[in-house]
Amino acid sequence: MTEISPILAPVFLLVIWTILILFWMGSVRLPAIKKARLGPSAGERTAELATQLDRKVQFKADNYNHLLEQPTIFYAMALAFALTGMDSGLNLYLAWFYTASRIVHSLIHCTANIVMLRFSVFMLGTFALLIMAVNGLLAAL
Repeated sequence: MTEISPILAPVFLLVIWTILILFWMGSVRLPAIKKARLGPSAGERTAELATQLDRKVQFKADNYNHLLEQPTIFYAMALAFALTGMDSGLNLYLAWFYTASRIVHSLIHCTANIVMLRFSVFMLGTFALLIMAVNGLLAAL
């Protein structure tokens, strides 16, 4: 049996988390669309839909979009680390930290949405990502 790189565990967890946020978004957004009697064409332009729904409903959609942005950098880096054997030690710790920061960011965003708290958590995760990138670059030079 092939050994799986340990750095892929936080990757799989973040993918699962992203899908859970998608389900959460759907579970609140679809009833809100129905309640507002917007009809099936309401989602043609998400920017317009956002102005027609309660902002707390929109928080879940915004968070789902965020989970498809910066984490793509994390996924690429984690795969590169898995392929090159840089998948342990500090990089593994930072991968778990990054994943945890995205989950905490989501929970803040989808509930109370305290912007400065959410931003602080986002920046902590971003710094973890930056340190991982610097580690990768230094190893590649």
